Amino acid sequence: MSEITYKTIAAPSEAQYRVLGSRHISYAYPVVTEDQIKTIIDQLWKEHHSATHVCYAWRLGWEKKLYRINDDGEPGGTAGKPIYGQIQSFDLTNILIAVVRYYGGTKLGTGGLIDAYKTAAKLAIEAASILEHEVQDVYQLTFTHEQLPRVMKALKEMQMNKINSVLDLNCMLEFSIRKSQQKKLEDLSADLTDAVLAYKGTL
Repeated sequence: MSEITYKTIAAPSEAQYRVLGSRHISYAYPVVTEDQIKTIIDQLWKEHHSATHVCYAWRLGWEKKLYRINDDGEPGGTAGKPIYGQIQSFDLTNILIAVVRYYGGTKLGTGGLIDAYKTAAKLAIEAASILEHEVQDVYQLTFTHEQLPRVMKALKEMQMNKINSVLDLNCMLEFSIRKSQQKKLEDLSADLTDAVLAYKGTL
């Protein structure tokens, strides 16, 4: 199985774009859940309580199937859609881009709004560091303490990344591995008496 990768940003970034008196402050965040996104949007409104709009778009998952756009009161298709268009243009996922707008007194018109939100989103992405992330599956393996040396040796060969562990009479390891290692992991679990392997999700 060949490795699967996706592009996202390494850390939050920020940029600004001004046009006809209106100020657009754009933010890009690496995210993995909708709860994270909601928390960030709520925080932006607290920080920019006098802003006219907080428009945004996001996409989640290595398959890039989960996304949403929000115009926050701007004319339909003039804010969230051009923001999302930049996410698509840079082929990113697990990302939220929010643009805070302070109205400057001069209407931009439909074309002007689209261009402003598109440009602000692009600047936030360009200010970020884009990285290629290798898709990994998260598992939880429970087994006996006597099996610990064998398990650790095998998982080390699979280059597992440990997330959590309980090493007692009964052991539990939560870890992530590359998708190409799935068959080896399943074979290991099958060879361990009374071991239980549970799939927990994808990173």
